[in-house]
Amino acid sequence: MPKFAPRTEEGFGARLARLRKAQGFTQEQLAAELGISRRRIAYYESESDHPPASLLADLARVLNTPVEELLGGGTSKKTRPAPLSPRLERRLRQIERLSPKPKQQLLSIIDTFIAAEQARQGSRS
Repeated sequence: MPKFAPRTEEGFGARLARLRKAQGFTQEQLAAELGISRRRIAYYESESDHPPASLLADLARVLNTPVEELLGGGTSKKTRPAPLSPRLERRLRQIERLSPKPKQQLLSIIDTFIAAEQARQGSRS
């Protein structure tokens, strides 16, 4: 009889890797979003069973998941909107950092594309 039963529960590192991959991030991309090194992400995913308390809130935000899920407490009961793709979310943050005039010009272009798509879909109905 084995002295220790194998762990069936997913550890923090495995959960972090799963959530990162589900959001379409590489370790390098996640590290860049958090302002830390890729090696720290690799360490948290492979060798650490203890989450970095100082990064939990940022990890949850970037991975669009509740802190409870990162800690293994399951998903939140609250319903939340469908997550944006990481690529789109990064671009939106870049747009937010633009100065007012280029931001307005870009938003006008986006509005034009949205209106054209809505008109196209409306004409099919």
